[in-house]
Amino acid sequence: MDRFFVFVVGSIIGSFLNVCIYRIPKRQSVVFPPSHCPHCKKNIHWYDNIPILSYIILGGRCSFCHKRIRPRYILIELLTAFLILGLFLFLGMGPKFIIYSALVSALIVVSFIDLEIQEIPDEITLGGMVIAVIFSFLFPEIHDTPIKGMAFYQSVAGLITGGALIYSMGLIGSLIFKKEAMGGGDIKLMAMIGAAIGWKLTVLTFFIAPISGAIVGSVKKWIKGVDAVPYGPHLALAAVISIFFGESILRTLACGLW
Repeated sequence: MDRFFVFVVGSIIGSFLNVCIYRIPKRQSVVFPPSHCPHCKKNIHWYDNIPILSYIILGGRCSFCHKRIRPRYILIELLTAFLILGLFLFLGMGPKFIIYSALVSALIVVSFIDLEIQEIPDEITLGGMVIAVIFSFLFPEIHDTPIKGMAFYQSVAGLITGGALIYSMGLIGSLIFKKEAMGGGDIKLMAMIGAAIGWKLTVLTFFIAPISGAIVGSVKKWIKGVDAVPYGPHLALAAVISIFFGESILRTLACGLW
């Protein structure tokens, strides 16, 4: 029953993330007006706005104008629900589950916005940094320590490490390719990730991200001849991998080195 409840709550959060992804780039409030069809602008009835189920029942179409609603909406609801359920099963209920769920939700928002307009909103990353540092101090168990000062240090160290790594990567890339290789949004995104997961997992995230980035970039170059690839989604994917498998990966690497 607990698992089903967490999945349902996750899908509701995913529904709200859809609103954020649609409205934040347009500089619109994510609270008012109520949810409405992007085509005919009519307010959606509550029974047509049930996460996942309504999309399936309505066949992915607006109940008023019957125009197709993008599959992205149900995808984000499902993705959020499964990731938050996964975090619950992995971590149990507690402060670490709460902050990591918030982080994953933020990563979903910035990833889809970055894919859409090639920008990462400061509203998410800067606010996320502050929240992560404050929560780390208030709930030190997020960084697996009972000492508030140590958890605060871990959070700030992760923030600085994440931002510095991406900044350095962008600087080197700019010198090599003679053009901007990394945007300021990516730097702030990595800083936010670091503030939440600490410097060790942040370093791991930094090294995982280029793998998916290189694969996707090569495919897009081959199919569409496109060089520029939004890097935010790859940082987000790498962060999620680090959250679930990072400690195991680091232990395996340590055993291999020693």
